[in-house]
Amino acid sequence: MNRGSKVSPEERTPRIVIIGAGPAGLTAAYRLCQQGNKPVVLESDPDRVGGLSRTVTHNGYHFDIGGHRFFSKSEEIEDLWTELLGDDMLWRDRKSRILWRGRFFAYPLRPMQALAALGPLTAAACALSYLRERLRPRREQKSFEDVITHMFGRRLYSIFFKEYTEKVWGMSCREISADWARQRVKGLSVRSALSNALWLGRRPAASGKEVVKTLITGFRYPRQGPGMLWQECARRVGEMGGTVRLGRRVVGLRLESGRWEVRHEGRGGNEEVTEADQVVCSAALADVLKILEPAPPDEALRAAASLKYRDFLTVALVVRGDGSFDDNWIYIQDPEVKVGRIQNFRAWSPEMVPDADTSCYGLEYFCWEGDELWCLGDEELVDLARRELCSLGLARPEDLLDGTVVRQPKAYPVYDEGYAHRIETIRESLDDRFPGLHQVGRNAMHRYNNQDHSMMTALLTVENILAGRPLFDPWRVNQDAEYLEDGEAGSRRITDVDDC
Repeated sequence: MNRGSKVSPEERTPRIVIIGAGPAGLTAAYRLCQQGNKPVVLESDPDRVGGLSRTVTHNGYHFDIGGHRFFSKSEEIEDLWTELLGDDMLWRDRKSRILWRGRFFAYPLRPMQALAALGPLTAAACALSYLRERLRPRREQKSFEDVITHMFGRRLYSIFFKEYTEKVWGMSCREISADWARQRVKGLSVRSALSNALWLGRRPAASGKEVVKTLITGFRYPRQGPGMLWQECARRVGEMGGTVRLGRRVVGLRLESGRWEVRHEGRGGNEEVTEADQVVCSAALADVLKILEPAPPDEALRAAASLKYRDFLTVALVVRGDGSFDDNWIYIQDPEVKVGRIQNFRAWSPEMVPDADTSCYGLEYFCWEGDELWCLGDEELVDLARRELCSLGLARPEDLLDGTVVRQPKAYPVYDEGYAHRIETIRESLDDRFPGLHQVGRNAMHRYNNQDHSMMTALLTVENILAGRPLFDPWRVNQDAEYLEDGEAGSRRITDVDDC
């Protein structure tokens, strides 16, 4: 190109389509807009942005689809949250517990506190079980059950881990990948709990000061829920020249002569085609392979068809009074009820609840799309949630005022045996045959990414697109992450991919 030739901004920058307006998709759009690009974001939801991090409103009450802590080791992610919401980000003290047989236990589990609360006989049995594992350690740890039993002993595993985990995943702990277990409990052990209790867990830092490794005790949170942040992000994308289109479901992705044709349709079935040089995709990996043209190899299609996603119901209940517990959330380790976790939205932010004389709880039920629980009517689900909340001693029937239901398909990618091999097969196929297609976020990468992890995969992908070559591997984000956040918020830079 001649130096003196005039090129419009549209000609200098690639045309980029982003599938999905969740944290990953909107983060990519926002960063691209900041760099002079004007991406088009296609979101299937007709009403809201945010994806799994959206906030739903019912009769003035705000509630989330699950709980979304705003804490990240990444400096870029923390700065981005501040840039978007500033003083609208509240600081919240973290409190979460396990409810088991009418008694509360701290979560993350503090083994010594748990043993003390269980009573002498049960505590002794737990201690003996733990010692047995220490004396005769398992040679092979292939499943969630193997890993947790090895770490805590069979009795503590059965009391505090088994029931809730099987509720979440709908399968035996023997079928859940050991990778998942290691990620969830990394850094926790009975030995470390004893050391910390005796102040033996101190270690010298590089500066010479003493450092104690602890789990986070608080986090930031938008005053009206995470949906507030993503609405603001979408607004700014529009201000900078990008486009966010709601109610557009992508039904086809065709690569021809290095260009992408993205087919999408609205609620009325009207179909459009948008051309692009690059596609950033946060849609579920299994769904994307179905609509790719030319079709991927049979091996990749079979691998994608074998991927599983656990689905999710939230029943939001409005209750008279300021709440029977002040936790952000509690885990229900009780086989007698179907509910797995309960969010207390007043504890997340007082502005989530418009009436100071009421509380709003989110009862979370894990299921498979199309199963008996999923197919219950909204009234039946509200009645179920009311009965179970009362049976747990967390409310009285006369105090229950209102309720509503939100169904969330594909909430959790399942880490079953063989999932890692299937993902690798799919990646190789996409890398070889579909240049310019980028997977970002939880479902597109089939990885249990937290919100900040999903955002980081988007930031790294944008860096690659802008550079015109792969500077970073977004798949390394959360590859061996510590699910239980520790350390200092914003302590690491974007180049520290392994620690994101």
